[in-house]
Amino acid sequence: MTTLTLTAGVPPRDRLETVGLWSLIGIVATMQLSIAAAQVLLTIASLAWLFSHLSRGERLQAPPLFWPLVVYAALTLVSAGFSIDPEASFVDSKQLVLFMLVPLTYDLARGARAHSVVSIILTIGAASAFYGIVQYALLNFDGLGRRPQGTLSHWMTYSGTLMLVICAATARLLYGTSGRLWAAFVMPALLVALSLTLTRGAWVGVAVGVAVLFLSKDFRLLALLPVVIVIGIVLAPPTLTQRVYSIFDRNDVTSRDRVAMLHAGLAMVQDYPLTGVGPNQVERAYPRYRVAEAVKPTNPHLHNVPMQIAAERGLPALAVWIWFVVATVAGLLRLLKTSRHKSLAAAALGCMAAMLAAGLTEYNFGDSEFLMLLLVIVTLPFAANRDGGLPS
Repeated sequence: MTTLTLTAGVPPRDRLETVGLWSLIGIVATMQLSIAAAQVLLTIASLAWLFSHLSRGERLQAPPLFWPLVVYAALTLVSAGFSIDPEASFVDSKQLVLFMLVPLTYDLARGARAHSVVSIILTIGAASAFYGIVQYALLNFDGLGRRPQGTLSHWMTYSGTLMLVICAATARLLYGTSGRLWAAFVMPALLVALSLTLTRGAWVGVAVGVAVLFLSKDFRLLALLPVVIVIGIVLAPPTLTQRVYSIFDRNDVTSRDRVAMLHAGLAMVQDYPLTGVGPNQVERAYPRYRVAEAVKPTNPHLHNVPMQIAAERGLPALAVWIWFVVATVAGLLRLLKTSRHKSLAAAALGCMAAMLAAGLTEYNFGDSEFLMLLLVIVTLPFAANRDGGLPS
């Protein structure tokens, strides 16, 4: 396992930064375990970081991916103002505070600290994976109605965080010069735990994310993917193999319902193209737009990130979200070519690919635990380049 170098080579500039740094480490450690604890620590880290900056008279610094998020936040508040229920929409918009993780991570996890943050993410992810396996093996979390979820509130959230950790571990295996043994050690538990969640979108996301990482390192590595998938299907219990086959079943109930949600979302966009129905209002509006082919009478969201954003917040918000994706991926590709911290850039790139792939069947960008982990991982490569530190 990589030695944690939270202050080596990059000493804190004052006591407030020390408080912010350890609060950030706490956020990284708890976001896969308890959203409440992570949010409390986010408040502490934000206040310490803000007052530390004010005391030194420094300007806010952030990577390019942060500015689309600022505009996205502004458009979200506009959407809330024109919502079919403004009060509920403004309350739901509190999630925008999570975007502060980008400048926090950029400043507090700079230099060599960034690699230590990834080591913590892998370690907590491994512990969470082990607990999920225990849930499956001993606590009867072994069916579609009751799946392993770790300490999180839902198996979709749990599988999404495991997906990101697997991409980060794969990047360290491919590009890292230290910590590779630990990444290899925790990988089996991560893969087993993810498979036991029976979450097809996360499976697809991992496949796409890992494929992107293989392609970035050596396209010949892509030949390993089908081999691993076939071996996994052969060794997996019938419940898992049936779930895999259902991905290609056009008559699958959940797949048919997701298609129906897309039709409902298009109708919402046609009626509310500029501001959407409002944050957290898709469930309220859904019965009015539900098509005959739909399975469920209502849905909390549309199980598709681009469609959810367009229907909930409007086409301008969707355009800005696409700007965020393009700016992030473009910046990561540059870092992958030029940075000494290639494992961090590769991890972030794989996570973005996985998020986009899984986001076609799940609104993962609106899941707080998933979003927090994603924002930290995609910011770390930019933070590592701020000061000298350990190479990847």
